[in-house]
Amino acid sequence: MRALNSNINTQTADFQENYTQMLALVEKLEGHLEESRFQGKAKHIEKARAKGKLLARERIELLLDQDSPFFELLPLAGMENKGGFGAGGTNVSGIGLVAGKLCMINSNVGTRKGGSVDYATTFKALRIGQITEENRLPSINLVESGGANLQDQAKIFNYGGETFRQITRRSKMGLTTISVVFGNATAGGAYVPGMSDFAIFQKQAAKVFLAGPPLVKMATNEIATDEELGGAEMHSSVSGVSDYLAEDELDGIRLAREIMEFVHVEKPHFVPSKNIQAPKYSSDELLGVVPADIKKAFDVRQLIMRISDGSEFSEFKPNYGSSLVTGWMHIHGYKVGVIANNGVIFSESANKGAQFIQLSNKNHIPILFIQNTTGYMVGKAYEEGGIIKNGAKLINAVSNSEVPHLTLMVGSSYGAGNYGMCGRSYHPRFLFAYPNSKIGVMGSEQMAGVMEIIQRSSAKAAGVPYDEKQAEMLKMMLMSEAEKKSSAWHSTSELWDDGLLDPRETRNYLGFSLAVVYNAPIKGADGYGVFRM
Repeated sequence: MRALNSNINTQTADFQENYTQMLALVEKLEGHLEESRFQGKAKHIEKARAKGKLLARERIELLLDQDSPFFELLPLAGMENKGGFGAGGTNVSGIGLVAGKLCMINSNVGTRKGGSVDYATTFKALRIGQITEENRLPSINLVESGGANLQDQAKIFNYGGETFRQITRRSKMGLTTISVVFGNATAGGAYVPGMSDFAIFQKQAAKVFLAGPPLVKMATNEIATDEELGGAEMHSSVSGVSDYLAEDELDGIRLAREIMEFVHVEKPHFVPSKNIQAPKYSSDELLGVVPADIKKAFDVRQLIMRISDGSEFSEFKPNYGSSLVTGWMHIHGYKVGVIANNGVIFSESANKGAQFIQLSNKNHIPILFIQNTTGYMVGKAYEEGGIIKNGAKLINAVSNSEVPHLTLMVGSSYGAGNYGMCGRSYHPRFLFAYPNSKIGVMGSEQMAGVMEIIQRSSAKAAGVPYDEKQAEMLKMMLMSEAEKKSSAWHSTSELWDDGLLDPRETRNYLGFSLAVVYNAPIKGADGYGVFRM
């Protein structure tokens, strides 16, 4: 395979300006990630320490194999939600190795709002369940939660039950769930260990019941203690809800690791050789290669050569449909197809992308979509040239492709270009974004301009004067709101991606994602919907 050669001069003013601007965004990202690691107020942590409790992230660290990475997902979910519990909610979720096996791990932050589940945490849990099932992973829940946040119950009740359905569906599929309960697991939360394949309760700490003493007293007039209703000893010796009685937290984690030793998982579909070449060019250069200002164009091959093994790339149809770059490469030894934007999508680009998706499916190769596009080309000539039917071919191919998809947003993601390039609604296995990226129907300036044209036409048709001053104020307000709602910070808060990346970490995140998707057999689609020719 041919190695790509860079023509980037890292000493130019343009490169240095890009580098400085992107670094500022990365530093802002790091600040938000630090906020997401907040595990509760000092008084709550001190109270937990006094009871001999570990914190959520400490439990994960002890559970993981020595030197295992932890691939954290959705760390900024709910970051901008007013009235929510902050970035990441009350659950730390990600993938790591336990007993040498890739596992999804969910750890309740019991020292943050008592581990209660708010709106963002609910949808984070649902997305984590989807990733677990699609990639056929066993999962381990480290449980300490007060259940649903009552102020959010009207918004989350109908969705929360899906998490229990996911657990039992995975069990049917042969995907094991282990729950270790360190504290409260009340009301609906009691069904997390109740639906699990294995349940471990910590002695004199786990409290698992559908209704606590106050509600039981109200409902039945019966007086009972926490321990009588749902203590670990009772559930381990009387109800049978618990399978293992752990002496303390460390013993509970030890038991989970011991169970994972014996849990059956399929052998990885593919394990790369250890002879893997690093890219020829430094990942640090990505800060200067990818512009923080999405209006600036760049050749996506410059990104590709900084994440692919040996900077090698086998490009498909390089001289046709040039606004879409397609080809194959390896990342950390894993083979992957690439469909990457180099601008607006023309008919030729869409046709090329659809053909490439068919070829990747025929050869059972996952596909990485690298998004940076304002969408499909518009205008009289392009409509006459069939941009709708050709754009539909690409969307058809993406929709019916059955190999795993990964999506990386590195700039614009506007209009139907988001769909054709496998946006969130097209269910990529993982979707990551850079902090400069923007997503929406169209750019803020275009949106404001369209609205201005419509308002001017309406005023003319009504025979009334067009108020230029008021219109300019409305235009600025619209642009400001559109900018905010299209930002990477807003999209990650709304769970439209699985995490924002420092561009320098792109190769590592994609490599780990590919290790996860190659964990299960990969088989391409045998057919597609009707292609309008």
